[in-house]
Amino acid sequence: MRVEIWSDIACPWCYIGKARFTKGLAGFAHRDEVEVVFRSFELDPHSAKGVTAPVVEMLARKYGRTLEEARGMEEHVAAAARAEGLAYRTEGRDHGNTFDVHRLLHLAAARGRQEELLDLAYRANFAEERSVFDPEALIALAVEAGLDGAEARAVLADASAYADEVRADEREAAELGAGAVPFFVLDRRYGISGGQPAEVFTRALEQAWAGREGSEPGPAAEACEPDGACAVPQS
Repeated sequence: MRVEIWSDIACPWCYIGKARFTKGLAGFAHRDEVEVVFRSFELDPHSAKGVTAPVVEMLARKYGRTLEEARGMEEHVAAAARAEGLAYRTEGRDHGNTFDVHRLLHLAAARGRQEELLDLAYRANFAEERSVFDPEALIALAVEAGLDGAEARAVLADASAYADEVRADEREAAELGAGAVPFFVLDRRYGISGGQPAEVFTRALEQAWAGREGSEPGPAAEACEPDGACAVPQS
């Protein structure tokens, strides 16, 4: 069975959702027969390359909140991440264009190291003092994931390298009706939106394996919408 996951490295609910899916998959009896493929989805594809802004300031502008309220929104996401055993920094993170990250993830997929690079990029963006928007930092992450540094550098230097693959993933997401991420598709028959609880993923995997045509939808889950808005406003 194939599970495809559309996500963006800038999306905290993708970071959290991946951890929850991994736990859900661990509880699935046929987990060793599941192929997981990660697909590209840019939350803010029109943002200028090389231009970043603090996440807290972006959230304040998006929701018309004060900086203090925006920090509270980040704390809400951080609490969810920490509940899954994930480290999460609420200060000092930047938001920017992730197209180059997605291009490198396609290189990593071609070399059999996609999930390794994805996990490192998530950790760098959400938990560490490393920027995924800096080319040298990206190359270092690629090397850490087991890729050849010279090849990674060449991909970043060539704007066309793996660009078509990223765009193809994004077109597929639109065709499948994915308006927010993370978005999970099981055998192209069953779609799950948002960072659902682990047990929802386990149940969905079991239902897909059984070949059922449909199922009761899971509870609403938090997700990231295009334009970079990810946190849930606090009342």
